[in-house]
Amino acid sequence: MARTPVTLTAGQELEPRRIGPITQTDIVRFAGAGGDFNPLHHDADYAVRAGLPGVIAMGQMQAGMLAAWVADLVHVEHLVSYSVRFASPLRIGEMLELGGQVESVDLEPVDPATAVATLSVHAKSGDRVVISGAAQVRISLLH
Repeated sequence: MARTPVTLTAGQELEPRRIGPITQTDIVRFAGAGGDFNPLHHDADYAVRAGLPGVIAMGQMQAGMLAAWVADLVHVEHLVSYSVRFASPLRIGEMLELGGQVESVDLEPVDPATAVATLSVHAKSGDRVVISGAAQVRISLLH
């Protein structure tokens, strides 16, 4: 049985979430789960030789954290679509702040009790955007 969709309004800021600091263990665990054993994610010397300041997390790790946050906010069964754009690498020791806002609400729903909201979402480390994205979610029109 699906949970009731949440109520969101255009312009609403979403409740942020902080994650971190990111550790080498976080990155290794994600590599094991996803099978991404690129040395950029576990070998500091290799990463420096490649022009990076050190080991970086996989972009898909941040994409997954952002998707989980959105799914927690709106209930996963109401997530209609999700897309991301990778903007900059995330390094060990950095904090990640997940946030976003409701860009619009489509008031011509298929179901008279629900509508679809478009969210803009991001993960930042300080003022630097690490990943940005968009999601469409079913929301409640009933208050």
